[in-house]
Amino acid sequence: MQADFDDALLGLALPPGCAEALLEASQLRGDAEREMAALMRAQALAPEHPAVLIAFYRSHFYGHRLRPARDLARRALLAGAAALGLPAVWREVPALALPGARFDATTRFYLFALKGYAYLSLRLGEADEARDALALLRALDPEDRVGAAVLEAVRQRGLAGEAEDEGLPAATGAAAWARLPQTA
Repeated sequence: MQADFDDALLGLALPPGCAEALLEASQLRGDAEREMAALMRAQALAPEHPAVLIAFYRSHFYGHRLRPARDLARRALLAGAAALGLPAVWREVPALALPGARFDATTRFYLFALKGYAYLSLRLGEADEARDALALLRALDPEDRVGAAVLEAVRQRGLAGEAEDEGLPAATGAAAWARLPQTA
């Protein structure tokens, strides 16, 4: 299953017609109705394919539809958890570093989905949810390969994504996490 999921993350293993629908959707940005129709065709062909989830997420995110984008982040977390053999509920994932945060496509997919979920929770005013997701990210990705330490700094400042450079960690990777308090 892992190899199949990795292939799917790279856009492989799409059923016939799905890649074309995703390409069409990407070319229709700005025409929400036609873009959504193309995405719906792709979803009908491959409802839980990572490429389809990512395309839907981006459409909602860049269309400033934050709640639907977060719902897509949840679906992506479920797909990633299944591929990694993790609990389906992200809150039940053990707070242990995941190997492969730098190179493994499935691990990176899961970590980025969790980061997107945390960011959207923060933007939606759900600071506790964002805090908990970021705490798990800190444990799963202690080297900060997905760059969540900056988001944690923003959360700690209470700006919900509208940060200035001041106060953000100057370092990257594990050093960025080290510059932040453990909890806030």
